[in-house]
Amino acid sequence: MQEHPRLAIIGGTGLYEMPGLKNVEQVEMSTPFGQPSAPIMIGTLEGMRLAFLARHGVGHTLTPSEINYRANIYALKSLGVERVLSISACGSLRDDYVPGEIVIPDQLFDFTRERIRTFFGKGLVAHIGVAEPFCVEFSRAVIAALKPTTAVVHEGGAFITIEGPRFSTRAESNVFRSWGISIIGMTTSPEAFLAREAELCYAVMAHVTDFDVWHISERPVTVDMVVEILNRNMLQAQEAVRNLANTLSDKRTCDCQFALKEALITNPDMVTVETRQRLDLLVGKYL
Repeated sequence: MQEHPRLAIIGGTGLYEMPGLKNVEQVEMSTPFGQPSAPIMIGTLEGMRLAFLARHGVGHTLTPSEINYRANIYALKSLGVERVLSISACGSLRDDYVPGEIVIPDQLFDFTRERIRTFFGKGLVAHIGVAEPFCVEFSRAVIAALKPTTAVVHEGGAFITIEGPRFSTRAESNVFRSWGISIIGMTTSPEAFLAREAELCYAVMAHVTDFDVWHISERPVTVDMVVEILNRNMLQAQEAVRNLANTLSDKRTCDCQFALKEALITNPDMVTVETRQRLDLLVGKYL
């Protein structure tokens, strides 16, 4: 029996086609919250078992708001994953974050309206702490894994998630800039919050693909621009994942693994059997 994957990568399908990935298997899963976006690919890289999940589905068939974020995170948790690296595109809202560069954000602003943001409800309430929405320890490890690559990497910045699937208007883009936001995307919320509820470490490797629409001397963002930069940066992302597999510690020392310890507020005697069963993977050790 092979070791369970401790690290998961959520991103595009190209990530699990990297050289050196061995013993690849495809796992079809279902969860109490439905099916994940795609079958989960599991393989061995540099001696570590990794899980790969195509966030938008195979062939990119899901809009940002159609993604079943709860099923994705729950499925990874059920496989034994402890850390999740999101690899995503983003637009830059500042002059010094240039297309082609990579940002490891340290803050998150949720500007979505239509998404389910929690595993909880139906008789069990949890108020999760997300003052630091990304795992600081894991983000540092991702930065260290990028250092040997040719990528220009920026440490820190606030990441705003918009509903999509459309891009911003120029007025919206300028408002976000006035708020001090650094980068903009469509999928980090609620993914980061659900990962925290699942007590997983979560970090984002955000690839700057454009200047959104605020930069009047640059072309407004298009799908072609996004795809071109992502394809160009794929080798850097693959190299960083390989470095992570080589260097990531087996032991977590951050508080992500205990995030629910003081978050549950419902009297355990009031929690129904059905709710206990649905959320046992997350709260069984506390109830």
